[in-house]
Amino acid sequence: MKTIHRMNKTSQYRFTVVVPVYNEAENIDRLEETFGRYLAAAPVETCVLFVNDGSTDGSREALERICAARDDFYYISFERNAGLSAAIKAGIDYVCSPLVGYIDADLQTSPEDFDLLLPYADEYQLVTGIRAARKDTFFKRLQSKIANGFRRAMTGDGATDTGCPLKVMQSAAAKRVPFFKGMHRFLPALILLQDGARYKELPVRHFPRTAGESKFHLWNRLVSPFMDCFAYRWMKKRAINYRVAEHNL
Repeated sequence: MKTIHRMNKTSQYRFTVVVPVYNEAENIDRLEETFGRYLAAAPVETCVLFVNDGSTDGSREALERICAARDDFYYISFERNAGLSAAIKAGIDYVCSPLVGYIDADLQTSPEDFDLLLPYADEYQLVTGIRAARKDTFFKRLQSKIANGFRRAMTGDGATDTGCPLKVMQSAAAKRVPFFKGMHRFLPALILLQDGARYKELPVRHFPRTAGESKFHLWNRLVSPFMDCFAYRWMKKRAINYRVAEHNL
């Protein structure tokens, strides 16, 4: 195992917010301002880890600029685009704080609403938002409703809104999640694969996108998640769980 993960600067904080970024140059200044305000008032020691997912629009350079200006902003950059799930996984892999959060760079959810989730983070391995009064088009809301209904039937996770981009996880549990492409839509179900794990849902605010373009479309919002449900069912039957009674390491 690489020791870089044990000694990085996020270990100084209680909570690290992972922000995947792909071609969001128009949003970088807003991200800097929004998280600057949030970190100043956050209820626990918090930092931000931006994951540049192979952006080609100047996002990498902009992230380097804002991270150089603040001690509580950090970044990692992929060599090439790998997708949202890979960016979330990389963020979790590189975090050493006890808690890790996730929010999208478009800020359609607010980091201030992490304050609604954090009080439950010691009791639940995952605390996730439910987008209240969702500010998306009717077609997007319909796609999500269909996909969420099918996913619940296939996984039995009971989750209401797995696509909500506002989550807090215990880092130890997050690092044990079996990742695959599209896994960010299955986090409640994947957390439940861990013996004794639980999750909690809470309503959070949702806002219209004000800059940049959505990276989601019919395939990755509806068709691909249908296929992933079958992958999850296969994984669930073969999940490994164990508890060590004692050791002398």
